[in-house]
Amino acid sequence: MDLGGGGKGGKGGKGGKGGKGGKAPASKRAPQTRSSRAGLQFPVGRIHRFLKARVNSRQRVGATAAVYTTAIMEYLTAEVLELAGNACKDLKVKRITPRHLLLAIRGDEELDTLIKATIAGGGVIPHIHKSLINKTVKDAPAAAPAVPAKHSGKKAH
Repeated sequence: MDLGGGGKGGKGGKGGKGGKGGKAPASKRAPQTRSSRAGLQFPVGRIHRFLKARVNSRQRVGATAAVYTTAIMEYLTAEVLELAGNACKDLKVKRITPRHLLLAIRGDEELDTLIKATIAGGGVIPHIHKSLINKTVKDAPAAAPAVPAKHSGKKAH
């Protein structure tokens, strides 16, 4: 004879479908989002729904997969925004534009290899090839530009 505690059946104890066991209705807590449980700002539930929509109908998506994916997305977003904010600060502006995002991503080696997309309105990275830069010659001081002896007020056409 089972005197409570152990199995699912019987009265009292934990578990089962009994009416008297379980939590009291007064101690019910407010529902908490999975994002707040994980300490994230991005929506875990929405990412989980998107992940389930991307797999076949027979496959399943674990709950921790959504939390992990959300954490990765939040970290990468924070990293890009921090670098773009630094670019804004360097240029002495207060608004992040696509140009600042491009400068942040292309300026960081790891983000540049990860993100291979074209950013609309970002422009290009400023770069001048070494061979195009005009080199000053220090060996020949006689090769200085000739200065005219007299300067008349007339313009040459």
